[in-house]
Amino acid sequence: MQVNAYYEDTYEEQADTQVIAVGERDGAPWVALEHCLFHPQGGGQPADRGWVDDHEIVPVRDQETGLIVARAAGDDPLPAFAQGQQVKARIDLTTRAAHAALHTAGHLVEAAGRAQGWVLAANNHFPGQARIEFTAPTPDARLDTPEGREAATEALRGAIAEAIERDLPVIAEYDAEGLRIIRLGDLHAAPCGGTHVRGLGDLSEVVLPTLKVKRGRIRVSYSAAHRER
Repeated sequence: MQVNAYYEDTYEEQADTQVIAVGERDGAPWVALEHCLFHPQGGGQPADRGWVDDHEIVPVRDQETGLIVARAAGDDPLPAFAQGQQVKARIDLTTRAAHAALHTAGHLVEAAGRAQGWVLAANNHFPGQARIEFTAPTPDARLDTPEGREAATEALRGAIAEAIERDLPVIAEYDAEGLRIIRLGDLHAAPCGGTHVRGLGDLSEVVLPTLKVKRGRIRVSYSAAHRER
């Protein structure tokens, strides 16, 4: 049975574990580990950078087995791993922390937008592309002028800065159906399968340019970094 360890500890950097399955995808071999540190791309978050022993890999979700499997990151295929073989798994923790900070900041932007009466429409937590998109169920006159859009953005910035100052805890829970819920203290809760920081005080350099309105959607772009640990 595979344990997706990235759900339990964002900051676990390496582990000794064993191979539980091997196979091929698109003609390239893959390996699945019992204690899986590797977050695959999904939910608006990029895949981790990782290694199995000294072989750099890219994690993907195998649709046939449901497992998170590791494929070679470059042109050189993985060696012939065997079920039961003991291996060392490792992630690039700097990259993981950066992804976790962006993902958590995205939840915080969503919370601030909902407080303005907006409804989530889409999200993206990729570096350089991070944004949350909303719709406004009722007309918001601030969105009609540049000055109003800047005022609305400033309201978001203020709410975000306050939550970071409070260092609200970021907690993962599971509901009665087994759905994973991420809570930002008492501020916000949403289903999510991504990685997150321990508390909002771990966020730094959260920057929101003035929001834009395109095709009826409110687009709030943002950037964020992980506080130095």
